[in-house]
Amino acid sequence: MFWHHWFAIGNIVAALGIALGAFGAHALKGKLSPEHLQLFETAVRYQMYHAFALLAVAFASTRVDNMVIKAAGLSFILGIILFSGSLHCLIFLTDASKWAGPLTPIGGFLFILGWILLATAAFC
Repeated sequence: MFWHHWFAIGNIVAALGIALGAFGAHALKGKLSPEHLQLFETAVRYQMYHAFALLAVAFASTRVDNMVIKAAGLSFILGIILFSGSLHCLIFLTDASKWAGPLTPIGGFLFILGWILLATAAFC
């Protein structure tokens, strides 16, 4: 991927995070249990953190274009889908805990892997 792809994806993920955060603060408050509202906020917060991580990948790929940076970006994208996405499924879908619950730590691992890969890219 070229740097502008990472930049666009990071900005789209951030825009969705802002929209979801506003939706949670205005439309879901009082409709979700405090536990589910906290899960929703966690999902959105980690989505936003990793939107910024994708912007870091875009910046890094302007300096060095290698597979390590690409792997970092893909780890962040998959992490967002699995971590944040699974939390949303746990909140809004009944019986999702059987299949979505195990995906959350995998997404968290992918976040950690993405940061390690991004740091490693500095030495490649």
